[in-house]
Amino acid sequence: MADLSTVFTGIRFENPFLLASAPPTESESNILRAFEAGWGGVVTKTIGLHPVVNVAGPKTKFLRADNGGTRLSMAKRPDTTLMASWNWELISDKPMDWWLPQIARIKKAFPSRIVVASIMAGSGDDKELQAWQTLAQGVQDAGADAIELNFSCPHMDRVDMGANVGKDPVLCSVSTQAVKAVAKVPVWVKLTPATANIVEEAEATFRGGADAIVSSNTWPALPPIDPDTLDFEVNVDGYVSSGGMGGPAILPLSLAKMAQMTQAFPDRPFSGIGGISDWAQALDYFLLGCGTTQVATAAMLDHAIGPNVIRNLTQGMSDFLDRHADRGWKTLDDFRGLRRDRVVAQSAIRRPDNAGYHGGYDDAEGYAAPVNNA
Repeated sequence: MADLSTVFTGIRFENPFLLASAPPTESESNILRAFEAGWGGVVTKTIGLHPVVNVAGPKTKFLRADNGGTRLSMAKRPDTTLMASWNWELISDKPMDWWLPQIARIKKAFPSRIVVASIMAGSGDDKELQAWQTLAQGVQDAGADAIELNFSCPHMDRVDMGANVGKDPVLCSVSTQAVKAVAKVPVWVKLTPATANIVEEAEATFRGGADAIVSSNTWPALPPIDPDTLDFEVNVDGYVSSGGMGGPAILPLSLAKMAQMTQAFPDRPFSGIGGISDWAQALDYFLLGCGTTQVATAAMLDHAIGPNVIRNLTQGMSDFLDRHADRGWKTLDDFRGLRRDRVVAQSAIRRPDNAGYHGGYDDAEGYAAPVNNA
């Protein structure tokens, strides 16, 4: 088997595939099972200091399309294809004091596997910046190999958390600086894709000292409405709020956001998430310049922690390297970023007659065509 080990933000991974921060990583037992299955790393469910209470209804559902038909629904039925996941689950409802001994036990059981602790606090005042630092110090002292700052959750119950931080370059920079002031391990920042220009937030985050950027989290979304009942397919007492959409449907969207960032910062580390079900989708992210990838939806559908998914990822990527051994490719570094420069402005795409193309504008923009009085 080819060498899939990689060094990312100074940390050696046995393979570049991680379980993303999501329901599969919400407990010690799940994370231990994930490492037994072969995942190179795990990002814990996000840990916070403020109290968390989830909604009364189902927290995660899956959107499927009828095979050969047009119906999109979250209702379970045969002969369908998975399109996306949808959830409105908040961060972990377990306190930091519950998490810290779990992280310590996980690292003792699997010292060579990588535990990344996802954390979240608020923004806008010194108390919240101190909360970021308290969380960072706690998880690193417990043995976490890296810290992932959650600037990306699209449906937090507080307006000063999650994606609301990730949409503000100033908050991105200040919050990252606060964590870096106390961090002894690499600090990754998970940015929301729901922003006008993600490069601006990436720049601010790197300016704050981030060691890597992770993207994308789920995209803000609503569940479909049942045409018979006229109720949202997920609701509590008839009401719904925006949740996060992940899974296969977001792959092209997340790749576009990632390409923007890896082109703007080609020498910086990135971890790609969104729509990865097998090795070919992970390859997309590596070819754009990512050093690692993370998986959530596919793992949730595969015995909660994705034993078949990780087997496909490692075997598929190993076979890919073997097929390209004649190019001298032995590791992921040999082809990382190979297709990053193929993403260009629309005006750079060849037209049948380039001489007549002016970037969508007339030759003399704002002026009438000359009149021939001859």
